[in-house]
Amino acid sequence: MPNSGTNTGVQDHRNLMDWSEAANDTQSNTTFLPIDMRFNDGHLLSIFGYSFLMVASTIGNVTVLVLLIRKRLKASSRIDAMLMHLAIADLLVTFLLMPLEIAWAYTVQWYGGDLLCRVMSFFRTFGLYLSGFILVCISLDRYYAILRPLNFSGIDRRGRVMLLTAWIMSVVCSAPQAYIFHVEAHPNATWYTQCVTYHSFGNSQTLEVLYSVSTVMFMYGLPLVIIIFCYASIYFEIYKKTKNTIS
Repeated sequence: MPNSGTNTGVQDHRNLMDWSEAANDTQSNTTFLPIDMRFNDGHLLSIFGYSFLMVASTIGNVTVLVLLIRKRLKASSRIDAMLMHLAIADLLVTFLLMPLEIAWAYTVQWYGGDLLCRVMSFFRTFGLYLSGFILVCISLDRYYAILRPLNFSGIDRRGRVMLLTAWIMSVVCSAPQAYIFHVEAHPNATWYTQCVTYHSFGNSQTLEVLYSVSTVMFMYGLPLVIIIFCYASIYFEIYKKTKNTIS
């Protein structure tokens, strides 16, 4: 994070495994804390960024949700239901993740206690997982509709099962967050508490890296691969049929 001093390698101590950089101070005096453990320009930028995204996401997703609800009152469709779930997932991110990040950037340290740390750590990833998994549901639905049009029986039930699976998988994938994240007091500045993964993996940094990599893969990598496969298959199917028609 940028700062006005000469130290350019600032780290965020909310996620730092080694907290030994803080001065040995037991009083609540932030003068002795490193710049990244105090409110700085990086935190201010984070607040402005998340605030803008929160307003834009609220306007966009609430508008979409209202339009879909009005449409479903007249005639409901499977894809509309999936889009409603996607809008709800995005609003979970908007109203749970973003306010947390704004408040956390403002306070820098964690004041919410251990239970809230675990609960909010769960919801920090839940909405993101859910959005990705519902996008997978939509792509699979389009895949079956175009490449398997004759397999129409039970299509609505399949859509409901996919959505239910997306919600369940989001809970399962987010559950480790509630175990791994917890409140720790700084070993030197004992009044300074933070919601971190410190000590959750023992002394193995490799395990923490593996967990982070697996989180990214399940949250972004796997959904992206499935979505690309589905829409690439749809494209080639349409291209093949168009070519045969022209011939």
